[in-house]
Amino acid sequence: MTHRASPGPYPNGVAGTETGTQITVLATLSHNMTAGKSARLDRIGTDGRYLVVPMDHGITMGAVKGLVDIESTVDAITSGGADAVLTQRGVAPRVHPNKNGAGYIAHLNGSTTVGPDEDDKRPTGTVEDAVRAGADAVSFHINVGSAYEPEQITQLSEVTSEADQYGYPVLAMAYPRGPDIDPSDDDFHESAGHAVRLAEELGADVVKTAYTGDAETFARVVESTHLPVVIAGGSKGTDRETLAMVRGAMDAGADGVSMGRSIFQHDDPEAITAAIAAVVHDDAGADEAAERAGLPVEA
Repeated sequence: MTHRASPGPYPNGVAGTETGTQITVLATLSHNMTAGKSARLDRIGTDGRYLVVPMDHGITMGAVKGLVDIESTVDAITSGGADAVLTQRGVAPRVHPNKNGAGYIAHLNGSTTVGPDEDDKRPTGTVEDAVRAGADAVSFHINVGSAYEPEQITQLSEVTSEADQYGYPVLAMAYPRGPDIDPSDDDFHESAGHAVRLAEELGADVVKTAYTGDAETFARVVESTHLPVVIAGGSKGTDRETLAMVRGAMDAGADGVSMGRSIFQHDDPEAITAAIAAVVHDDAGADEAAERAGLPVEA
């Protein structure tokens, strides 16, 4: 029997040839999207490791230190070795000219510290908006265990579905937060592990969560998912505390950091970025990383 080309496109973007009543698939939309997603992941990381600096805090906290002149801060942290910068899409025009070839992630929900509940993150854009803003990936925050978890599960699912259509990676910021979750509890790592697994189940590509305080417990978080896991920065501490935390996470099997205020509010954002990059990308110890970046390490 002679093969003949289909007279038109098949459903769901499938291209192929038709033999009798059987269709032989040659290529599908999902194959192309997989290539696109892989390429974009490369733009926001280096060899499968990630140093992302979220600077979406303007919507949360206002024009705080490091964000007033966001152009200079973006230039400093990307000069120091950040793989990607993350902001709300509205400030994308201020990011692109200053990011020195680094990747750009558009964040798609938010809340404020002056509103009724900071955990109530609401959508602030779509994947299509992120495409127009020149993003390489999108991110979305979900508070697992909070009163807003049901809506945020639905919203994250919608974001990952839309992102798949564009071949865009999704960084899920999955935090264990709620009335029954205490970071000081001995089983906090179980809550964090649940959060990262939920992100994988909902279709995320990279997941960010809170560090559990030590490499032993965080290793159990990392084991909860096949996704690359990156840690949040938490409260701004000393350089020694920051670098020791990053070192502990990497020892536990993490794939990097997504760290905001500890970097963009630092007195020398370029130097602290370079030090963290040495830990994430060069496997340097905390003290070695500080020395290489020219940072004094506090006792």
